[in-house]
Amino acid sequence: METRRFDLVILGSGSTAFAAAIRAAELGKTVAMTENRTVGGTCVNRGCLPSKNLIAAAEIVHDAAHPRYPGLQPAKLNVNFPELIKQKDEIIAYYRAKKYESILGDQVTVLEGNARFVDRNAVEVGAVHARADRFLIATGSSPVIPPIPGLDEVPYLTSDLLTSGEAMELAELPESLTIIGGGYIALELGQLFHRLGSRVTMVEMLDRLLPGYEPEVGDTLAQALRDEGISLLLSTRATAVRRDGAGIMVAVAGKATAALRSSHLLVAVGRVPNTKNLGLEKVAVNTDAHGAVVVDDELRTSASHVWAAGDVIGANTESQMATPVGAQDGGIAALNALSDAHRKVDHRVIPRAVFTDPQVAVVGITDKQAVAAGYRCACRSVRLEQVPRAQAVRSPRGVIKMVADRESRRVLGVSMVGREAAEVIHEAAMGMRLGAKIEDFVSMLHIYPTMAEALKIAALSFTKDISKLSCCAEG
Repeated sequence: METRRFDLVILGSGSTAFAAAIRAAELGKTVAMTENRTVGGTCVNRGCLPSKNLIAAAEIVHDAAHPRYPGLQPAKLNVNFPELIKQKDEIIAYYRAKKYESILGDQVTVLEGNARFVDRNAVEVGAVHARADRFLIATGSSPVIPPIPGLDEVPYLTSDLLTSGEAMELAELPESLTIIGGGYIALELGQLFHRLGSRVTMVEMLDRLLPGYEPEVGDTLAQALRDEGISLLLSTRATAVRRDGAGIMVAVAGKATAALRSSHLLVAVGRVPNTKNLGLEKVAVNTDAHGAVVVDDELRTSASHVWAAGDVIGANTESQMATPVGAQDGGIAALNALSDAHRKVDHRVIPRAVFTDPQVAVVGITDKQAVAAGYRCACRSVRLEQVPRAQAVRSPRGVIKMVADRESRRVLGVSMVGREAAEVIHEAAMGMRLGAKIEDFVSMLHIYPTMAEALKIAALSFTKDISKLSCCAEG
């Protein structure tokens, strides 16, 4: 067994780990990252990057077949799925080489294999003992596999189906697809495959899509997906799975009771922190009931020489499983571990998006959460048909909701379903970060016509009848 010494050993090599490694190298320290699959982790290899690449391709196919403008004739584009996968893999390889592998220098080493603490100051990775005085756990998360009878006896896909160069990668377009789950991953992938030509049925045990969001969000999105032809079975759960010839049969019960047959099955019910088999007991690192590493607001664990960041900490410190959160926190964790900076994380304002069509984007808290937190809440919802840009480009489907504190008028949350929502939400996030009030969004000059005007119109709706405003929403 070879022993190697580093200033910082990072378990993982995803976005969080790379941010930490870069910060450590900037501080002149030596770093080891560990990886048991592919350098770069989930986001670049099988998550954000490949899914958004293919979602954009599917949108082209859909828009060609369903032009929004009278006078444009529908056109059916031929979908060569293997070629789509090939170009996706090329994009991943380029991005991984450019933004991950190329920044590895003399100070940063990648150790391949499963990492496990073997004593207080050592991690075993393959045939290497990596020793250090400081450690960072950044092992990310994995798809949850629910205990459905028969699931372990049939082939099924998870959100890892978009991986690159691995055996589990989906190489052919499913003729039909049953999806168990109704969260953001299930929604993005469901619409993607439907638009490329698969017959898609989604099974969600709750009565609304995206239940942690505003009710207007889930209801609006559900109607949009149904209008496209996706079958949504809400308040319905999968009770058993079995093979059926060359396909798979899923028995469901609840609001809908049926046996669903499809060529493929996708299980997308959420993600769980990767903390199993890390030997955390060797260093007395505590985890919570969900398996996430418990940290304080400096990202320090219960072990004084170990920090953690990214998906692996779950909701601790009010964090969220999202690539930009992990990337930001990875740098903070490395700084705290190696320089005693005692910098605290700030998870108060985290914008997030679901890349369906229409897009979903939210920041801050919901109406219900505001009331639970003790605010006297003022809220307004506006249909996007009131936004000139949405009408001008014949895309009025959607809604925007603004939540504010009635006394101070400070904006507490914004939720939007609609065209370019993932771009618009950044203005709301910056405003909230700076303590913006309703009137700040009203007085902010917006380019006309843009989807960002939705924020101004929502703010104006607190005091005016927006149906009587002029085109530029000046009031």
